[in-house]
Parts: sequence; structure tokens; C-alpha cells
Amino acid sequence: QAQLLESGGGSVQGGGSLRLSCASSGYTYSRNCMAWFRQAPGKERERVAHIYTGDGSTYYAASVKGRFTISRDNAKNTLDLQINNLRPDDTAMYYCAASRVVSSGVYCSRGEQYKRWGQGTQVTVSS
Repeated sequence: QAQLLESGGGSVQGGGSLRLSCASSGYTYSRNCMAWFRQAPGKERERVAHIYTGDGSTYYAASVKGRFTISRDNAKNTLDLQINNLRPDDTAMYYCAASRVVSSGVYCSRGEQYKRWGQGTQVTVSS
């Protein structure tokens, strides 16, 4: 069965960096959306970044732009999120998610497209 497994979370001080990784197994799509979401206690889930594997186009939420970088390693079938200059408000559970094949990156902005989810990895940032 198709699975997503996140790793790389941890506890860091503000200003630090982490690299999250999401390993996917059981499927390989060449034209789909892959994204990182996060959810902090008491807050709604937020899509922080996505990539459309069809053309490599990316999206970042305004709150993370310039600090987060999403990338896809097709050879390893992984999705990474490089997080720099961490802030306490980045504290959240981070989830990897993937859609099925879609014809355009436009669909990556639609939350309902994401059918596969990982279990999450916790990021905690102290001030």
C-alpha cells in the first residue's frame, strides 16, 4: 500500500534549521501534487508549501516564504522541506501529503486533492 513517512522533526532554538523528509513507498507519480502541511494546537491545518511534480512549480505560504524550501528527489522518491530561521510560531506537527495524478499545478491549491497523508513529525521551536 502507498505510504508516506515523515522524519527530521525535533526541538530547536529560534533561528535554527531543520530538514524534514518524507519517504513515499508503494507508488510513484510523475504528475501529482506533494505538499507539507502543519497544524499547531488549537489552530487550523495550514498548507505551508507544495510542489507540482509535473513541472516543478512550487508554492509557499506567506508566513514561510524565504525561510522554507520544498524539494522533490525523484531518484529517492522523497519530499524534503528545508526550514531555516525557525521561529516559535513555526511550532507544529508537520505532515506530508500527496495527491493522485492531476493535469495541472492549479489543483495543488485544493486541499481535497490530497488523499495520502503521513503520520506527522513534530517541530518545536523555543525562543
